[in-house]
This record gives sequence, C-alpha cells and structure tokens, in this order.
Amino acid sequence: MEPPPPSDELLARVNQAFCQGIPHNRALGMRMLRFDPGLAVGMVPWDERLVGNTELRILHGGAITTLLDATCGAAVFSRLTTPVPIATLDLRIDYLGPAAPDRDVLARAECYKLTRNVAFVRAVAYQGAPEDPIASASGTFMISSPGPAGGRP
Repeated sequence: MEPPPPSDELLARVNQAFCQGIPHNRALGMRMLRFDPGLAVGMVPWDERLVGNTELRILHGGAITTLLDATCGAAVFSRLTTPVPIATLDLRIDYLGPAAPDRDVLARAECYKLTRNVAFVRAVAYQGAPEDPIASASGTFMISSPGPAGGRP
C-alpha cells in the first residue's frame, strides 16, 4: 500500500526548491507531483522549445536526463532527516524509446538505499504508465555531512 500524498504545503516547498530555485529546471517548466519518503514523481511538460528532432517532434534527451536527475535528487531528499547538500555522483540512463510528441514526460524515482555518505536511486521516465518506460536510470548521490553551526558543509 502506497503512503498518502504529502501535504500541499510540503509539495509547494519542494517545487519552490527543485523546480523554481534551479534555473535549468525552471526553464524546462519542471514540477514535482509527488514527494513521499523515498519516492518522488516529477514532470516536464511537452514544449516545442524542448524538441530535439524537429521532423518527429520528439523531446530532446537532455530534457529527459534533467528530469530524471532532479527527480532522483528529490527522492534522496525525501529520505533525509536533516536537509544537507547532495550531488549526483553517477547517473546511468538507458533510453528505451522516443517520447511521443505533444505529451508530457513524467519520472518516478525511488531512493532504495541510504548510507551515511551515499544514496542509491532507481528511476523511470514515462508518458503513460511507469511500467512502460521510455527511459530507465540508476544513480548514486553524495550526501554531504552537516558542517559546523552557521557554516557551510
């Protein structure tokens, strides 16, 4: 059984930090739709400006990569008890098929293992159902140690 959705206030804060606070994510129109412990769902709306193949009107793979990376990062943050900076150490993406034109792309990421310094994440990008992905990803993220009071980690 899946946990209940987060409060509107929490989801608004996540969107402010991940989607509005990061210029590249903001430029893509990205937003987070779900933010539960260990799980995040993000979305990039289809936009003509993001097309990589003008003949087929397919979204550029860079937009999908950014969506997967940000959604994985959100899943890591959802597991942390204290917010600290994180950084992508490794992100492997397998593109399984093109995104259909004129349709939003979603990503579902799960942080399945969290250690003191590294988080492990799996994700899929999809347009219909997560069980029919257009890309899959696995990643590792560095977790910073909290620094001294008032200092930067």
